Amino acid sequence: MLIPIGRLLAYPGRVNERGGVIEAPYLLYLGEATDPLSAKTGRGIAHWRPQLALGQMRSSPATVSLGFPELSFAEAVARGTRTLVIGVANAGGVMSGRMVDDIVAALEAGLDVASGLHQRLAAQPRIASAAAARDRRLWDVREPPANLPVGTGARRVGKRLLTVGTDCAVGKMYTALSLERELRGRGLAADFRATGQTGILIAGEGMPVDAVVADFISGAVERLSPARDDGGWDLIEGQGSLFHPGFAGVSLGLLHGAQPDALVLCHEAGRTRMRHAPGFPVPDLARCLERNLEAAWLTSPGAVAVGVALNTSALDRDSARRACDDVEAALGLPCQDPVVDGMGRVVERLLEAVQR
Repeated sequence: MLIPIGRLLAYPGRVNERGGVIEAPYLLYLGEATDPLSAKTGRGIAHWRPQLALGQMRSSPATVSLGFPELSFAEAVARGTRTLVIGVANAGGVMSGRMVDDIVAALEAGLDVASGLHQRLAAQPRIASAAAARDRRLWDVREPPANLPVGTGARRVGKRLLTVGTDCAVGKMYTALSLERELRGRGLAADFRATGQTGILIAGEGMPVDAVVADFISGAVERLSPARDDGGWDLIEGQGSLFHPGFAGVSLGLLHGAQPDALVLCHEAGRTRMRHAPGFPVPDLARCLERNLEAAWLTSPGAVAVGVALNTSALDRDSARRACDDVEAALGLPCQDPVVDGMGRVVERLLEAVQR
């Protein structure tokens, strides 16, 4: 089910002193971004929840466009927009001077502001002062809840699937959302559980696991996906890779806290070196899947692999089809591009596995 415009989006994190909710509709801030990859937060919202956004705000014609109407802050407020969402995520997650100026202008125009950047809105004196002066809210989406527990590994009721990857930024969020769409299309209960800033703004709730202290990652994921007795699925967004020297820790914590019944392996066709760590090769898919299953079995001994999600965006359609066929032959699992093909065959394998 898509979230209608105007719905109040619940966010469980400790985002500001007053608590509350992030309000839609959004104005997507794209600023000075010229690289489509840097606009991943905005692109994710545009792809999966376009009805949440009324427009976009760009600093220049050279900025990436998501196809929404171009609105000034005053125009956005006049049309009923409630929140400026920072739709870009640059290296290091920092705010430029131009971005700070624009955020202050948005607050002065009457908008709340939500950001998933590592640099916090509330930590910027000019932004904090402008928000206080106009009684506007600042939402630092990467701020985790207080008092997170240590993971227990205790078995809890419910069915869970976790997306895992050969590397970071290979499509784990898109895969989980595509699985949610496919399961709901079949009349089955299914909920996307977000673990990153883009997913949280798409879902309206979640757990920013890359901002959680390491000892509490598995406990945070247990809280994100509690017991459920309706027969439905929690589709948990994975992060990082067990083979990435920088992000293996969060990947392992997710595997233990999710207690997944099933895994879907995500990979980008043609990628040979780890992103942000080019000295490390991307692992063989079979080896990667084997290691993820071994790690999952600590808290979920019956976990099984049910498919591969292959990001084929760099390939033509014939090459993409051959790449999927090669993966299927090598692993004996259905392989699909979640954006191009959907996840129908993977869901078939998932449901078969549950019945067995």
